[in-house]
Amino acid sequence: MATLKAFKGLRPPKEIAKELASRPYDVLNSGEAREEAKGNPYSLLHIIKPEIDLPESTGLYNPVVYEKAKENFEAFKQKGWLVPDDDEYLYIYAQTMFGKTQYGIVGCASVDDYLNHVIKKHELTRPDKEEDRMKHVRMTNANMEPVFFSYPAVQEIDEIVARFVNNNQPEYDFMAPDGVGHHFWVIRDKMTITRIIGLFGELPSTYVADGHHRTAAAALVGKEKRENDPNYTGNEEYNFFLAVHFPDNQLTIIDYNRVAKDLNGNTPGEFLKKLENAFDIEEKGNEIYKPQQLHEFSMYLEGKWYSLKAKEGTYDDHDPISVLDVTILTHQVLEPILGIEDLRRSKRIDFVGGIRGLGELQKRVDSGEMKVAFALYPVSMKQLINIADSGKIMPPKTTWFEPKLRSGLVVHELD
Repeated sequence: MATLKAFKGLRPPKEIAKELASRPYDVLNSGEAREEAKGNPYSLLHIIKPEIDLPESTGLYNPVVYEKAKENFEAFKQKGWLVPDDDEYLYIYAQTMFGKTQYGIVGCASVDDYLNHVIKKHELTRPDKEEDRMKHVRMTNANMEPVFFSYPAVQEIDEIVARFVNNNQPEYDFMAPDGVGHHFWVIRDKMTITRIIGLFGELPSTYVADGHHRTAAAALVGKEKRENDPNYTGNEEYNFFLAVHFPDNQLTIIDYNRVAKDLNGNTPGEFLKKLENAFDIEEKGNEIYKPQQLHEFSMYLEGKWYSLKAKEGTYDDHDPISVLDVTILTHQVLEPILGIEDLRRSKRIDFVGGIRGLGELQKRVDSGEMKVAFALYPVSMKQLINIADSGKIMPPKTTWFEPKLRSGLVVHELD
């Protein structure tokens, strides 16, 4: 059963919350982070991307980067930019995008739940990225950023959250520069906290939606700490890590698309002919065309959009991986026709989050940078949960969640 724990959060004063909250560390490169934090000493980027306060020549994994993170974190606390709550609470974090609001419960997940697979994942992690975040957690002794979890929706939890937000003013309520609204409440009532924790205790599993590397790093540092603690009891704060839990029926997964640099020696005509083996093809003209259903792709080639509908036999409805559109595209197009064998390492393919729109695909092909683009129908939460429950792993770059969490509204210290 899933564990949810209240904790004593570190939070910014209301008057600087908007300036302190930042985008997650992994959606910005160092240059973008420098620009975004310019003139803003409050930005959490000074802690989660601390290289922005060091010479540009400094390597991302240089020990001084992690030391700078610790130094900046201590400075934020000393200056009163991150202040501890007076007791252990749960929190509600809501986000509004395109007129839709999703409500998450902020609390601590359990290291044991991760190690025992109560927390289920759907992506592989890279050891170098894990180690980077582990070093950051070790140096700061804190989870600076929450991970993004989902759980099967529970009506009573929805009702508790709705009642609370309707009867209480948010601690923070602002719109970020990208137009996404962020709303944050503190649940101080002990009975409400106890009931929510109890309802989570009835869930068989929770699911990593976004933030697999941060989840792994937080859990592995907790495991390290317990192994090095002769007085370990299981109740220490390092046995838990910061997460925002959203009900599955409120989340939106958007498309994650592909662009390829060349046609692997094929002419456009030859390429289209080879596609006919696996797809019913319909030319759509020069107006952007978006896939309308699962197993339909849109393709942009030589200034024209096409609809590609996968034929029967190109996928297995009973296999949660085979039935994915990313798998169909890989096995029917990218590998056999384009000769792209390793999606994680090939330089001949790139991935474009659907938040950029299909116009970005067309732009990259028209510029000559890429030769062909494929737009996919988004994966559903049901598909994600089925794969996680089966213990299987999604192909790379399958899911893109929006909106992204803002980091810094609450921080979890490990002791």
